[in-house]
Amino acid sequence: MTTINSSREAAAKQAQAVGFSNLCVAKGTSNPAAGLLEEEEECKALLDALNKVTACYRHMVLTIGGTSDSQNLREELKKTRQKAQELAVANRNKLTAVLKDKSVSKEDKAEFERLWVIFSTCLEILEIDMRRALELGHEFPLNVPKKHLIQTGMSGGTSGVAARAMSVQNMKYEAEHNIDVVDLKDLENEINQVGEMMYEMEMKVNVPQWTVEAKQDPGAELKSTMSVGASSIGMISVEENKSFCDISKVLAGIIFSAVLIIAIVLAVCVVKLS
Repeated sequence: MTTINSSREAAAKQAQAVGFSNLCVAKGTSNPAAGLLEEEEECKALLDALNKVTACYRHMVLTIGGTSDSQNLREELKKTRQKAQELAVANRNKLTAVLKDKSVSKEDKAEFERLWVIFSTCLEILEIDMRRALELGHEFPLNVPKKHLIQTGMSGGTSGVAARAMSVQNMKYEAEHNIDVVDLKDLENEINQVGEMMYEMEMKVNVPQWTVEAKQDPGAELKSTMSVGASSIGMISVEENKSFCDISKVLAGIIFSAVLIIAIVLAVCVVKLS
């Protein structure tokens, strides 16, 4: 029995090692650590791209029903959210493959779990914005002349934002004139697909968000990028306060001197009159 159990344990360890070795072979490297590092960099690149596209999508969703709304905007929204979904599927596949691999060390797995939490949060934001776009699309159809647009105060198109999300120089528009009606049906189906993706993610890889530790304090990235500017602004504000205080002291001294001179003159006048 002892021999059989030892054989089973050795076979299990060998299967785990073979699982990640296959991943390394697919990546063209025989070093598991190098292959895992490459996977991590690719996941981070996909996640950065997804964050950028999702942010651009939210920016454009907020213009639905406003003075910048148009048929081009509706087409831009469609292409941008589809791009975000493609990136989400690619990111999900890579992260799922690594997190389900039992041969990955605890330290390396913790980093991929952190990326998984960021990815799932980004996907939730995308779903929320897609639902918002669906509601605004129903409220503000383009081909209804009696429906007044919201005067948001914003002007100009969103082609630059869409081009940035799609990583192209100029957007090409090919949609039909009734895209605002036809696309709402597609958008509703895609919302359901994103919801199913999130559910499948939770079933395949269970990573509670409260168990993942952040690598830096909240807002640290903002503080690091603005430290130089903040210090210079702080120096300017201190110098301005000092100059303001100096002027205030001078004005107070002049007023006090004037009051003192007037009091002396009045006292002399009273003595002479008496």
